[in-house]
Amino acid sequence: MTEVIVQPVPVTAPDFGLTKFLDPLRIPSVIGPHLWWRQEEITIKAVRTRVRLHSQLPETEVWAYEGEFPGPTIEVRSGKRLRVAWTNDTDGQMPLVAVQGPIAQAPGNVPGGYRDANGQLLPGFSVIDGVANLPAWEVVHLHGAMTNGGNDGWAHNAVLRGNAQLAEYPNGQQSTTMWYHDHAMAVTRWNVHAGLAGMYLIRDAEEDALNLPHGRHEVPLVLCDRNLDTDPVTGALTGQLLFKIAVAPSGAPIPFTGPFNLVNGVIWPHLEVDTRWYRFRVVNAANSRFYQLNLVDETGAVQNDAVRIIGTDGGLLPAPAALPAGGLTLAPAERADILVDFSRFPGQHLRLTNTLAQGTEPDLMEFRVEDSVRHDPFRLPERLSSSYVRLVHGTTVPEDHDHVFVALVPPGTAGEAHPQLWELRELTAAEVPPTLPAEGVLQVKDPATGETRTFQRVADLFDDTTTFFIDHGRWAVWNFLHFGGPTHPMHIHMVQLQLLTRRQFPLTGGNVAGFDLATGGTTAPLEAPPDGRPIEKYEEGWKDTFQVQAGEWITVAGRFEGATGEFMYHCHILDHEDEGMMRPFVVHPPEVAKFHVHPAGSGHGGHEH
Repeated sequence: MTEVIVQPVPVTAPDFGLTKFLDPLRIPSVIGPHLWWRQEEITIKAVRTRVRLHSQLPETEVWAYEGEFPGPTIEVRSGKRLRVAWTNDTDGQMPLVAVQGPIAQAPGNVPGGYRDANGQLLPGFSVIDGVANLPAWEVVHLHGAMTNGGNDGWAHNAVLRGNAQLAEYPNGQQSTTMWYHDHAMAVTRWNVHAGLAGMYLIRDAEEDALNLPHGRHEVPLVLCDRNLDTDPVTGALTGQLLFKIAVAPSGAPIPFTGPFNLVNGVIWPHLEVDTRWYRFRVVNAANSRFYQLNLVDETGAVQNDAVRIIGTDGGLLPAPAALPAGGLTLAPAERADILVDFSRFPGQHLRLTNTLAQGTEPDLMEFRVEDSVRHDPFRLPERLSSSYVRLVHGTTVPEDHDHVFVALVPPGTAGEAHPQLWELRELTAAEVPPTLPAEGVLQVKDPATGETRTFQRVADLFDDTTTFFIDHGRWAVWNFLHFGGPTHPMHIHMVQLQLLTRRQFPLTGGNVAGFDLATGGTTAPLEAPPDGRPIEKYEEGWKDTFQVQAGEWITVAGRFEGATGEFMYHCHILDHEDEGMMRPFVVHPPEVAKFHVHPAGSGHGGHEH
């Protein structure tokens, strides 16, 4: 094999010396376990390997499943059980350089930039202590899977090299787009950043009957961003992964974002397409970057009318939905199943762009449409999922259900630098403190009755006592109340849910008016009028990850059936997750629950209407 000679290039914005759309889109290999030989068990190895993110770059060292970045796409049929031996065969330490510096010196949209010509750290920069010595300690979570707790990738159950995590996936779900990624306690952000992620597809008869674009006309698109180191003398990109973050004046690290956006592990790739409909299975696998996706032609005109959303995290929508005005925003871990009609653009080049680029190159990839016009047998159906049922509080969600309350509080609350996740317990009138604000005490007015409800923080760190217990087969409505700070994509393991309501508390300076930052409590009962962001048609689909913006009170509902055990829920900004925004919950049979002795203040048995 001829060695590729890479010449040093100047690394000036916006393309940092790399030619856009030079390299073809890489399509991950496919592992289909349920073929003619009826294989039901597979082994997936995580290994250290080298890949080229762009043909003008030196190779980049990564950790990757089966030596691919992203990992191979696993395809299964609904109802066909699959057992996977996730084998850790990764040698050595973490294949990235992790540094931090003050905001002014450490913008995330600049490669390198933390060392002088002698290789010494610039003033204000420091190496993030301990990252370079991290071993390959790994555990896999199949994101979106309804599987028992023992197979879910519990964060503490990571294994070292030479060991395997054995997992069984019932796949008793409708056709859907899922993805698998590392979930090791406290180091998920670095393990995933090193390359440990891949796509997982479930197919079923309902999907088959639609005759959607398939084969080479169905393409996975795994989106993520990365930063790269530079040679301190020449300034040339080295290909080395660089995890460079900025630190706020308060001391809080700002979640990682990088200047290079990758699609299927390639920086600014292109894809040759026919003049026909294509299906794209899109997942945002970035640590913290949000993508606002638009289809743009050579003149810069937005062509989103050629795009339809047919599915979200948990499967097909009831009918195709148009992209919202301004594009489709995907938070980390969210998925979208979309169709694009390229027959409208013979001989043209179109771009998939990110209008939330925030100082980085907005282009993600290019589509090169063939000149000729061909017959396309596919016709966009009016209806998609006949099995879909829209959840409504009190009807399709029965009156007898549980409520779970979680507060998301901003950085600086009660002196804590990081944003936090608080589990809440409702207080009786006798338990309400005589003087407010009080630390960890939150008062809101019930939107249905107007009555004041008072909640108290009962847990915030992962290893605090478990407080949420849900009976298997029971419906639960989760309430996320966001008191200020960045948007959090909240992910609940084990179940698919639907967004019911979205209300908006008034804001002052980015935080909820009436929330006392110094104390970490409300000064008076807060009202959330029903005038929040409208719920778009595509947002009515089944999902497991929900965007919660500052000041929002959202409710999501699902039935916790089909699996039992101890699971996790968390913010899917991986820096936030590792910094403490993750908690456990338990799903167990109600017949067992009656014998379970719970700690005081737990959420078990709090059935509400």
